[in-house]
Amino acid sequence: MSCSLDHRFLASAIDIVLHAGEIQLSRFGSALRIDKKGTIDLVTEADLEVEAMFRRTIAERFPSHDVLAEESGGTHPAGPPATASSSHCWVFDPIDGTTNFAHGLPIFCSALALEIDGVVSVAAVYDPTRRELFTAERGGGAYVNGNRLRTSSTLHLVDAALVTGFPYDVHERAGEIVELFGAFVARARAVRRLGSAALDLCYVASGRLDGFWEEGLRPWDVAAASLVVSEAGGRVSGLDGAPFRARGGHVLATNGLIHEQMLTVVASVRAVRARNRTE
Repeated sequence: MSCSLDHRFLASAIDIVLHAGEIQLSRFGSALRIDKKGTIDLVTEADLEVEAMFRRTIAERFPSHDVLAEESGGTHPAGPPATASSSHCWVFDPIDGTTNFAHGLPIFCSALALEIDGVVSVAAVYDPTRRELFTAERGGGAYVNGNRLRTSSTLHLVDAALVTGFPYDVHERAGEIVELFGAFVARARAVRRLGSAALDLCYVASGRLDGFWEEGLRPWDVAAASLVVSEAGGRVSGLDGAPFRARGGHVLATNGLIHEQMLTVVASVRAVRARNRTE
């Protein structure tokens, strides 16, 4: 554990995601109210219940901190909407994998990160169906259920198992998304699509998978689990190779050993696409 961080931060993150898991399981498989935020972007009453619990908890324990959460955006927990009013901001996804959850597929989690001065410093991700708690503190390593995480030792893309996700505007960009997907299918051992970006990243951190890429992401999708990957010895960047930003909208996360190979594939696909547009 990083000795420079207040121990209450990680303890609170763990409390919240574990409580979130209890709520998720109590609702999973039952009749739920499901609304649409977009054509294929769903929100359930369980998402709202979990987020309300999160906001109450942060307001009680850290009333001066900001929060950013999927279902109601960024607010100060004790007042009106705020923008960076505090050096501390909690970034929360109440159910990452809502579509899976709504369809009865047991691949979902809650993910919570604490940003300090804009840097993700504490993370907790909880998968209640597998009872797996992924945690990380900047400089303190990454763990699952208290056991240290290490990324894989896979050296070559042809031996790698990759994972990705599709953005909610996939219907408008299906061609370019499938194009990149196909490029990786042609070069990797396997490509998977699980439906939870946070779990995808945690599986890279744990060595179960070797690399993950996705576009169209929001901060709550990736803030927490990106820290888990980096603290497990992996590498996280943008799809363009630039330093990772939770608000950048895209991510490439790997064991570090195949990172440049994956960046080369992305760059080559984008180059062909750009060339075709000009012809």
